[in-house]
Amino acid sequence: MIWRTASPKWNFDDATFDRSVASLDNPDHVSIVIHNYRWRLGLAEGEPAYDALENRLAAGPVITVPTITLEGDANGAPHAAPAAYAAKFSGRYVHRNLTGGIGHNLPQEAPGAFAVAVVDVDAF
Repeated sequence: MIWRTASPKWNFDDATFDRSVASLDNPDHVSIVIHNYRWRLGLAEGEPAYDALENRLAAGPVITVPTITLEGDANGAPHAAPAAYAAKFSGRYVHRNLTGGIGHNLPQEAPGAFAVAVVDVDAF
């Protein structure tokens, strides 16, 4: 359901799904995922050992390292427009819009463009 919602135009095959299912074979997976969503919605406490780090991140510090952000034209997951966060980058920054029905799972839906971005940002 999440794949279909976040990447509605991604026509993944059974083999891709089956390879990914193996990563879910963990007795704690369901409880971890549900807790993560509850925490992100402010309905559950986080791990106290990370409170200081969470507070620093919540302040939205400026990102100083060179960065390329990517967005697919069919991303069904909730996300902010690039203009909403562009000012957070003080180092070299580029945003790339990927077209062709690319959803939320960029490494699998657009592996070539994803790899190019990794190589390009390394050259910044």
